[in-house]
Amino acid sequence: MTRKTPADLRSARWFAPDDLRSFGHRSRMMQLGYGEEDFRDKPVIGILNTWSELNTCHSHFRERAQDVKRGVLQAGGFPVEMPALSIDESNIKPTSMLYRNMLAMETEEMIRCHPLDGVVLMGGCDKTTPGLVMGAISAGVPMIYLPAGPMLRGNYAGKFLGSGSDAWKYWDERRAGNISDTEWQGVQGGIARSAGTCMTMGTASTMTAIADAMGLTLPGASSIPAVDSNHQRMSATCGRRIVEMVWEDLTPDKIINAGACRNAAVVAMATGCSTNAVVHLIAMARRAGVPMQLEELDELGRETPLIANVRPSGKDYLMEDFYYAGGLRALMKQIESRLDTSCMTVTGKTMGENLEGAEVYNDDVIRPLSNPVYKEGSLAVLKGNLCPSGAVIKPAACDPKFHVHEGPALVFDNYPDMKKAVDDETLDITPDHVMVLRNAGPLGGPGFPEWGMLPIPKALIKQGHRDMLRLSDARMSGTSYGACVLHMAPEAYIGGPLALLKTGDIIRLDLPNRTLDMLVDEEELAARRAALVLPEPRFQRGWGWMFSRHVTQADQGCDFDFLQSDFGRTTGEPDIF
Repeated sequence: MTRKTPADLRSARWFAPDDLRSFGHRSRMMQLGYGEEDFRDKPVIGILNTWSELNTCHSHFRERAQDVKRGVLQAGGFPVEMPALSIDESNIKPTSMLYRNMLAMETEEMIRCHPLDGVVLMGGCDKTTPGLVMGAISAGVPMIYLPAGPMLRGNYAGKFLGSGSDAWKYWDERRAGNISDTEWQGVQGGIARSAGTCMTMGTASTMTAIADAMGLTLPGASSIPAVDSNHQRMSATCGRRIVEMVWEDLTPDKIINAGACRNAAVVAMATGCSTNAVVHLIAMARRAGVPMQLEELDELGRETPLIANVRPSGKDYLMEDFYYAGGLRALMKQIESRLDTSCMTVTGKTMGENLEGAEVYNDDVIRPLSNPVYKEGSLAVLKGNLCPSGAVIKPAACDPKFHVHEGPALVFDNYPDMKKAVDDETLDITPDHVMVLRNAGPLGGPGFPEWGMLPIPKALIKQGHRDMLRLSDARMSGTSYGACVLHMAPEAYIGGPLALLKTGDIIRLDLPNRTLDMLVDEEELAARRAALVLPEPRFQRGWGWMFSRHVTQADQGCDFDFLQSDFGRTTGEPDIF
């Protein structure tokens, strides 16, 4: 391998020339208190930190950035910490998904316009992983991803609680009158006990596992709990390793290829991944020029068993248990024969080399292939006259009786109407009904909010029902569960077939055959289509205006059309320097 010299460093274009502009760059670095010996002839490492006082998942990132700096300095690099847009699930409305592409654009442009030779990407909460990775892929400099790590197990009254999953469960019980206000407040205070992301296999742990399986993290880094001292050591190792990656010129295009993306999809299926993995993985792959399709993900879902017994698809354990059982390296070792182990990783070694010596320490948490949690993978892709471009469902997380189901639709055009109806104890609804929420997709939401796990109507909860078939063009939290069909494309807001559905129409789901249809004849649908009036655009200015005009549909990854790899040059420097 040919190693770079100091003259080859990207940052040398800023600091090395004996001209007026470089004089300005050097003098301003000295204004910060640095001498030329600090930044000349050394890899300049950007630490893109998505810390925020409102992002609970990343509340430890101030300290972890210091660990990264320590590692960079140990390896002879020059670390510079830079703030990046902090998008979290807890406090952003209507949805953090509205801003994933903003983070991706910011990441790409921050790297492109600054004297950075390599970057450490600090993320974890759902959209930060794809946002950071998408931007860094397009920028093209060496990068390593540092996952925030899951929080500790929740705990209340001697029971382990899973973030998200148990919130939905206890909320339904409270609506049914089965738990008191005191118990509800106890759950509230015990369900999130430390820094870190959701400790269920929600979207955060799904996406950091995907980054890990793509070869973008240190091996197994995605499994380390946020407050474990191993997380601090991992952070320092990221700092040391990125310096070496710069000298080796180990750029994202040498790591992310079709094999790496397929590895990520297989691992996602085996972990019991969030349905959000579909949207983000397609977007990440396409940034790297890999044309991943929904059909490929469905095929992998059919043939990849779910072996991580972690909630919500698993029944018993949480991410802390997964880590103690061996973590992602152990799970990948179990399915090694299904992976492309020749793929390069940020370690400079192949995936196969990184998996050497990995062991499972608890085979109930990480199951062998002979005893899976579910015989197929986490996700299935449906198509039919309701969703000609596709929809997704999480079969292992719903009652099997809904895998084949036929029933009348109860249609809601917006979230407030649906929310009001489900709390009406006189609502005329049966367990066979199919609840439908539309106008909640990328444009209709706006931003593709996590509204797809529609609440079970109180009238049915009182009768003891806890699941029913629900359809929407929205997403749902990766911590959610139930018979929820999501991401129906094209969305209703732009005239997709879901916009033609009426209350009382019969809907048929056939999961084994991957079909979802409304049993309405074509003549009637044509008449409804002719009478359909589309709503006005939601935004007239700013980011929302830009988002509305350029975001693609769910089956295309919801990236901006002008940021995909086939739209002009994806890497390189500004033409004017």
